[in-house]
Amino acid sequence: MNELPPDPARLRAILGYLEQQLAEEETVVTYLRLQVESVRHALTVAENRKPARPRPPQRRPATAVAALGPAPTRGERKSTGFVIEQRRTPSGPQEAAVHSDDCTMTSEMTHPVTAHEARLALTDAQLEACAFCRPDTELGILD
Repeated sequence: MNELPPDPARLRAILGYLEQQLAEEETVVTYLRLQVESVRHALTVAENRKPARPRPPQRRPATAVAALGPAPTRGERKSTGFVIEQRRTPSGPQEAAVHSDDCTMTSEMTHPVTAHEARLALTDAQLEACAFCRPDTELGILD
């Protein structure tokens, strides 16, 4: 260690700094000791645990799937229109999306459009089709 200054004021400052460093290090050491204890406990529990047998994947009975029947088509759902959803985020507006008017993935910020307007909107680079109700497929627009 280098020579220490002879005056009491600087010696007190150095002593205060060193004591502060020791106190901070004690906090870190205490935290690390607690972490080590937690890991040791978890390791003991994991080593004493019996291995679980893997479960076979559960499937629906064929009768339950058949009872559901095919998904209803849009005509069966009595849906005839489309909506454009405006999206807003804290950082500003995002691209708008085109949905079927009966899509459950829309927010409250929608406005109805005709099929022709939906086709035009889907050809715009600023709008995208909903990945769930797929209005582009229904309108015959291919990527």
